[in-house]
Amino acid sequence: MPGETPSPLEPIPLDAQLIELPPPPPPEPTQAPEQEPPPDKPRFDEPAPEPPPAKIPASLAAPPAPSAEEWQLASTYTLKNSKRYRNAWGQQVRSMMGTAVEGPGQGQVRFRITINPDGTLAQAEELWSTSAKASELARKAIQAMPPLPPTPSGKPLVFEKTISFLPYETGWPPSYKYDCLPDPPQFKNPFAWNGSGPQPSAPPTPEREERDPDCHPSEVEATFEEEDTELKRQMERTRWGW
Repeated sequence: MPGETPSPLEPIPLDAQLIELPPPPPPEPTQAPEQEPPPDKPRFDEPAPEPPPAKIPASLAAPPAPSAEEWQLASTYTLKNSKRYRNAWGQQVRSMMGTAVEGPGQGQVRFRITINPDGTLAQAEELWSTSAKASELARKAIQAMPPLPPTPSGKPLVFEKTISFLPYETGWPPSYKYDCLPDPPQFKNPFAWNGSGPQPSAPPTPEREERDPDCHPSEVEATFEEEDTELKRQMERTRWGW
């Protein structure tokens, strides 16, 4: 009412009760992880395990020597500096060197060979070698070679030959398919000058030799091995930019 002093607020009675909570459940017992039993100790009476077999080194048997028919054909082949004769000579040497086994004994050796017109050896100069064993076997084979037919041109035959004593190849047999084609002219730099004396005049442009009218490479039959190795040779030249 107006004019009366307000009375202080009375506390509101609270009707509260204490509720007892049930005790928490006891913790479940944890099981320890199962441990694997220790391995059995080796018994001294049991045999020890066998060691792994040793690696067998790669090997390649020597190729057969050229037959009498192959030598007969080689003795009449004059193209490309008696190419068949040179290849038959290298095959004859490799056939007498035995089996090539993977290891420090494998390698290659290159010779400069001079053969007299009657087929006898005039000179065998070793140019380089990657294996002392390959060099020794090749020299022994050259000294023990049987008599060879005369050279195709009737003149001394000079050439260089690499003998491969390797467990994965015996050397690429050449292909004779394009031997009748003339060699391309050799390039000579017209601007080459050693700086001393008068500068030489430019040499004339070399002319390409005329093709033999009887040359028909498509009619030359090549074996599968010759075609395969010729493709490998071309791939290697393309890969390394020879």
